[in-house]
Amino acid sequence: MTPVTVAAPGLDSGDTAWLLAATALVLLMTPGLALFYGGMVRTKSVLNMLMMSFVSIALVTVVWLVAGYSLVFGDDAFGGLVGGLEHLGLADIGPDALTGGVPTLLFTTFQLTFAIITAALISGAVADRTKFAAWLVFVPVWTLLVYVPVAHWVWGPGGWIKDSLGALDFAGGLVVEIASGASGLALALVVGPRIGFRKDAMRPHNLPMVMLGAGLLWFGWLGFNGGSALAANGLAAASMLNTVVAGCTGLLGWLFVEQQRDGHPTTFGAASGAVAGLVAITPSCGTVGILGGAAVGLAAGVVCSYAVAWKFRFGYDDALDVVGVHFVGGVVGTLLIGLFATTAMTGGAEGLLYGGGAALLLKQAVAVVAVAAYTFLVTYGIGKAIDRLMGLRASSEEEVTGLDQTLHAESAYDHGAASHPLRHAAPQSALPRDRKTAP
Repeated sequence: MTPVTVAAPGLDSGDTAWLLAATALVLLMTPGLALFYGGMVRTKSVLNMLMMSFVSIALVTVVWLVAGYSLVFGDDAFGGLVGGLEHLGLADIGPDALTGGVPTLLFTTFQLTFAIITAALISGAVADRTKFAAWLVFVPVWTLLVYVPVAHWVWGPGGWIKDSLGALDFAGGLVVEIASGASGLALALVVGPRIGFRKDAMRPHNLPMVMLGAGLLWFGWLGFNGGSALAANGLAAASMLNTVVAGCTGLLGWLFVEQQRDGHPTTFGAASGAVAGLVAITPSCGTVGILGGAAVGLAAGVVCSYAVAWKFRFGYDDALDVVGVHFVGGVVGTLLIGLFATTAMTGGAEGLLYGGGAALLLKQAVAVVAVAAYTFLVTYGIGKAIDRLMGLRASSEEEVTGLDQTLHAESAYDHGAASHPLRHAAPQSALPRDRKTAP
């Protein structure tokens, strides 16, 4: 979603109204992700999983407003690698400043919601076993060192992937999906597998919660992709329709594989397939036609349904399938732009199946490799540094007991006793003078 650089005659109220709604939709995706992930973990770590998503909202917002926005969308300062600091602390950006026909402050907030959910996505790869304090350190460091440079490469003025390479990423296949997936793999390798991995059954504890989270994600994705047009126009409408279609074909593709492989389709598969299709259409929703969007979603649903089992074959514990769905789905969607891109959507570039040759496909492949390699290596280094300084993984006792009780002193499923004993106990001043315990 490259910001409009041509001079605009003034505020466009229609575009502004749409982007206001889209921003709210994308922000809702992070609570939706929290529910999606929260339903997938075991009962003893539900609240920890929810907390990792919600605290990402706060941490990334601070980083983004202080320096992140400027480093992504400031004028290029290092040959396509990162922007400058002219907007440090959103300096010189007031209510009247415009990006195209929308307020720059609104564009800033819209972009912030993308950064938030990208960081939150990584938590699924290290669920059930990561210190919350370490996560509080990881998120802001990762945002500055990984998300910010990649976002500038792909969307920022002068970014090398956008301007020099010419690869396409409409709404975040490279920036959000591949970056979070490769980073999730790196962090999972640093943290190590859960106790009982490949031995104990670690099934989702609440499938209705998973389905609710998936539904909220799908709803928010309409703003995620449609809002990336940065205008209330036909491109936004086409992107939204592609989003709906790809979610549907991703769902159907995953269920087809389950039926053929396992003999039964599942609700968990339906939720996962829809998300896989939505992941894959994210980079391509503004570049492919409706039939191309259907093909992208179907391909992701089928491929990702097999990819989630790779962790058992190769021994990395990607707890909630961030690698199998977000990384693999992001790769599928980004590469298929090279096959299905149409001039009607891109205004120029065409994919191989539409007469454009293999040049665009090659550019997409180079971008995939570059982003995957950078995000994996830097995230691995960040994880190792945090692990050495303060420890990244919870203790064995904390993991076995459950992170909700050991790290947060509460439980989502403790119906017999209050989860906050100090909050619900009678104050000492209210007790009889001759006794120090409640009756």
